[in-house]
Amino acid sequence: MILSALLTSVGINLGLCFLFLTLYSILRKQPGNANVYAPRLVAEGKSQQRSDFNLERLLPSASWVGRAWKLSEADFLSISGLDAVVFMRIFIFGLRVFTFAGIVGIFILLPVNYTGNQLNIDFSDLQNKSLDSFSISNVNDGSNRLWIHFCAAYVFTAVTCYLLYFEYNYISSKRIACFYSSKPQPHQFTILVQSIPVSSGSNFSESVERFFTEHYPSVYLSHFVVCRTSKLQGLISDADKLYRRLAHLKSTNHTQQRFRHGGFLGLFRRRVDLDYYEKKLDDLEDNMRMEQSSMVGKEVPAAFVSFKSRFGASNSFTHPTRGKPHRLS
Repeated sequence: MILSALLTSVGINLGLCFLFLTLYSILRKQPGNANVYAPRLVAEGKSQQRSDFNLERLLPSASWVGRAWKLSEADFLSISGLDAVVFMRIFIFGLRVFTFAGIVGIFILLPVNYTGNQLNIDFSDLQNKSLDSFSISNVNDGSNRLWIHFCAAYVFTAVTCYLLYFEYNYISSKRIACFYSSKPQPHQFTILVQSIPVSSGSNFSESVERFFTEHYPSVYLSHFVVCRTSKLQGLISDADKLYRRLAHLKSTNHTQQRFRHGGFLGLFRRRVDLDYYEKKLDDLEDNMRMEQSSMVGKEVPAAFVSFKSRFGASNSFTHPTRGKPHRLS
């Protein structure tokens, strides 16, 4: 690598970083971008969006860098949640790895490579010459100095593995702490069981109940077998549309008339009979009841199984029983 080419590349990358930081500093101030840069504040109603023109919004500033740098991890966790903290820990892990690699490379490997004499380089015109004298290619063939590179590679690998182990334990402890400090959610007590086998003379429901009462009697609560509901969903959708239309027609006039006229000013479309729509809605409700009663024969080999505790659901999911005929998801 030529020194002038390296400096040019560094300059281009620094310029692009400065440009991106400047654009971010300007775009984050625009009221129309609040949904992009502060979605949680907008959802919680804490974002104060003012549409009046302000010249300060068009000027880049670096004050947000200091505020972001001073923000503690506990504050970051309460503001952005655990996922954001994990994302930031990835950057911290990368900085630690490359910091260690940089220290080893600059203070150990570079002097070892530079003091080699495998290459003959003229340093009178260094900026236009290759930097191979700082690489391993300048170490003599068969030299004992190559062991320094081997040892550095093994040490770097060991340190990286240790940092990965440390980050894994740290994030796991944070996840467990957030799990126990958060309010229980219904989905944390339920798992989805698929590929349920059925023996002769039994159905899916009996198979699921027999299995979980046998292997998890102390934590098993109940289950619900999944059924094909495409026709029922279609009836529900039609009933919802009809109900909305009927409610809209009734709200257009506060009188007790049972007939309405659709279209512009009620002049260009046929008369709408509200009793007809009400009867049609009743018919759809009857069809939905009949469809619900006939869903027993439309079961599929899958079921939602609920437990008495979150630990029971997690244990049954992560520690399957030997010979388990079910697939969990």
